[in-house]
Amino acid sequence: MRITVDHEACDGLGQCALVAPEVFALDDDERLQVASDPAPELADKVVAAARACPVRAISVERA
Repeated sequence: MRITVDHEACDGLGQCALVAPEVFALDDDERLQVASDPAPELADKVVAAARACPVRAISVERA
């Protein structure tokens, strides 16, 4: 799975982190951090987190 974040578009609201905290987190500056190699069984949560993004800053490609 490949996760791409448009950091320019990301507003730092953290909706993705609420849906998939195992993969997404906001740092102290509210910049989105993404786990480097998320477990394959988290794919559905990652897709749901991308859909939860109000500005569509996250894209997911499944392998």
